[in-house]
Amino acid sequence: MEAVPQQERDAATSPLHVAIIMDGNGRWAAARGLKRTQGHRRGAESVKTAAECAVRLGVRYLTLFGFSSENWGRPDGEISDLMGLLRYYLRSEVGFLQEHAIRLRVIGDRSKLAADIVELIERVERETAGNTRLTLTIALSYGSRAEICEAARRIATEVAAGRLDPALIDEAVFARFLYTWDIPDPDLVIRTSGEQRVSNFLLWQLAYAELVFLDTFWPDFSRRDFEHAISEFSRRDRRYGSVPA
Repeated sequence: MEAVPQQERDAATSPLHVAIIMDGNGRWAAARGLKRTQGHRRGAESVKTAAECAVRLGVRYLTLFGFSSENWGRPDGEISDLMGLLRYYLRSEVGFLQEHAIRLRVIGDRSKLAADIVELIERVERETAGNTRLTLTIALSYGSRAEICEAARRIATEVAAGRLDPALIDEAVFARFLYTWDIPDPDLVIRTSGEQRVSNFLLWQLAYAELVFLDTFWPDFSRRDFEHAISEFSRRDRRYGSVPA
């Protein structure tokens, strides 16, 4: 699938692609005297809320930052709990994905994931590949700088093998070597928990995305929060560096 140029799809007020940095699980749990794992478990339910909202509002692509490459530095117990939750939801939520005609994709460095998790991801991706209402992309073990470096290495390999003329490398060619080569760039990026940074997430892809920061912790993310972000997006004047005629 070729990405649709942003300028050609900006006529509609509703974004085609929404990306969300899901932040605040730990602070949500701490504020309630709960373990961080309980915050992550509650946050996993918010993924379903976001997906349902996206389907209802006509968003075609939803990308969620689930686990960054930097998150591997967290305590072993927390990582183990997170991977356990991932296994659980990959096994239990296929019915939800099929019911809502949602295609699941996972991007990131799978080499760091356990073999059984990779097998589960591949199985769910196969089983939902024909769904067309929403493409749900989860970024796991993902870091944007690493993604860009990997793309550069792959391009260098193609050039060295004589399969790619370096004079032909432009932004469109480079983008074909990214994890997101087959989906459009995000129109809107939402970050929860009050933090106002992008944290090494889709640095190339969000070059012209609108950013909306919410004070809501991710476990409390609701339909109203999603609608607020869409409403804010609809009021933005997206010029891509140009000026009105």
